[in-house]
Amino acid sequence: MDISLEYYKIFYYVVKTGSFTAAAEKLNISQPAVSQAVKLLERELGSNIFLRTQKGVRLTPEGDLLYSYISSGYETILKGEESLRKVLDMENGEIRIGASDMTLQYYLLPFLEEFHKKYPGIKVSVTNGPTPETLSYLYEGKIDFGIVSEPFTAKTEVTSWRVKEIKDIFVAGSSFLPLVHKELEYKELEELPIICLEGLTSTRSYVDGILKNNGVVLKPEFELATSDMIVQFSLRNLGVGSVVRDFAKEYLDRGELFELKLKRELPPRHFCIVTSSKNPVATAAKNLLSMMKG
Repeated sequence: MDISLEYYKIFYYVVKTGSFTAAAEKLNISQPAVSQAVKLLERELGSNIFLRTQKGVRLTPEGDLLYSYISSGYETILKGEESLRKVLDMENGEIRIGASDMTLQYYLLPFLEEFHKKYPGIKVSVTNGPTPETLSYLYEGKIDFGIVSEPFTAKTEVTSWRVKEIKDIFVAGSSFLPLVHKELEYKELEELPIICLEGLTSTRSYVDGILKNNGVVLKPEFELATSDMIVQFSLRNLGVGSVVRDFAKEYLDRGELFELKLKRELPPRHFCIVTSSKNPVATAAKNLLSMMKG
């Protein structure tokens, strides 16, 4: 049987309201249209599904059997429509973001705070990892978008937007005060006990790449997992830290650390939003992205 779903919808509302007239009002159609739809449904089914009475209608045993299935299916559809409405109205939903410690702390966090105040029903999950990991999550469809730091190489499916400029610097503590007023060549960094990030982070790759292009290869005294730890090691005079300036700003402002002066400053780079054309972006994520780009 190839019966119109509209007939079943009318059937559902006749049962729910108890009469053809009430169903017609609910559906905003005429009472004769309801009556005609029920007749056509009964003809297609080859069975009477209603008993007409002076007080309205009631189900036959066959109608009761049919309704037990139709009500379940149609109410599931209604729940689906309601859930979709809530997502579109930003009452609920989920956003999945990939970000490093640095991009989360110095770019993303204020936006998440503002977004949560405006849309408290939206669940936000942040997968923490360096830029290469975030890009992998994006390729695999595990996140809706990512916040990464330059430099990075991405597949053609990825679109990126620069959203914040960042600056890489070298910082030191009181044991290195003789360097406060000295302008250093890149080559002189090779003679200092450098503290930097370990592994293939975008920050390490960027600084190493700039220096290598100028004939300088650093041999770090310490290679650490986080920039926060680099700052702490620098405060304890264990070496000269290579960090993004935001991480050290508090201590630079208080005079507990100072920034080494380079004759040629390291060129600035950026935090970037990355999305993939292969990953459809849900309404909630689109709203957050709009806020961040705006």
